[in-house]
Amino acid sequence: MKRQVKVKPNAKKQKIQEEEDGSLVVYLKSPPIEGKANQELIKLLAKKFGVSQSQISIKSGLSSRNKWVEIE
Repeated sequence: MKRQVKVKPNAKKQKIQEEEDGSLVVYLKSPPIEGKANQELIKLLAKKFGVSQSQISIKSGLSSRNKWVEIE
């Protein structure tokens, strides 16, 4: 399944908020430097959906706050 994700790096708390349109807003503690925020995003989504980290991939928006993520 593909989900649209809006990432908010450097947040005080980690959390995932589901919007009415099915997209997700994810608050991450990590800064958007050297892919740290993307790694944290994949870990959080894997935990939320109960899949392994290898089953989650960022399809577009690798260096953007708005991303398309595919979850197998």
